[in-house]
Amino acid sequence: MRLWSLVVEHTHSGPVAVEHVCAAVMSAAGVDSAAVAVMVCGTDRESMYASDQVASELEELTLTLGEGPCVDAFVGGPALVADLTAGECLVRWPVFAPAAAHAGVRAVFALPLQVGAIRLGVMDLYRAQPGDLDREQLADALVLADTACALLLDAAQRDRPRADGRWPEPAGPQHPEVHRATGMITVQLGVTVTVALIRLRAYAYAHDRRLRDVAGDVVARRLRFDDNAAGGEDRGGS
Repeated sequence: MRLWSLVVEHTHSGPVAVEHVCAAVMSAAGVDSAAVAVMVCGTDRESMYASDQVASELEELTLTLGEGPCVDAFVGGPALVADLTAGECLVRWPVFAPAAAHAGVRAVFALPLQVGAIRLGVMDLYRAQPGDLDREQLADALVLADTACALLLDAAQRDRPRADGRWPEPAGPQHPEVHRATGMITVQLGVTVTVALIRLRAYAYAHDRRLRDVAGDVVARRLRFDDNAAGGEDRGGS
């Protein structure tokens, strides 16, 4: 009841939505940013909401790189990382960890959103300073993650505007262009969807670009992947 009251407090008399749960978990867990992503598998994710620019940037990094605590949590359970600059983190996530630290995030707590054995996505909590969640903070975060999961399963909640008539803005909006580009690359290279997404990510990383920007070029036919080019190189043409 304490946590639900905290969620409702952030609605300002409007319907409860994922963004209100994120605001509540930031307060209850003592973190600086929060995000929620829906995932089909460990590498295919859609950002549904992020609390601020930092959370949006970290979600974009996870989408582009395909690694990090937020990916691991979907498959293996909660990933609680007190300090991304620790040696074991740099070994486990050699690209994500330093990039996240450079973006101003030192601690990440990724909690799977699940109902029984079915996992729907991940709630990602970010903190600028290193340090663990204490027992009560973790317990509160897990309860609120369950609340976010219930809201995501309720399509009616996702389709409602705010009390002021505005629709909530997901940070790093959905990425339909990534799915379209991946499908085009599967045809161009004759590979599986998984391999096509890996090639797309490799190109984005190698060229220091956002995944969705590269995907946009593929969809617009400004970029075509060549089966003979290593590391996701491209060739012109339509």
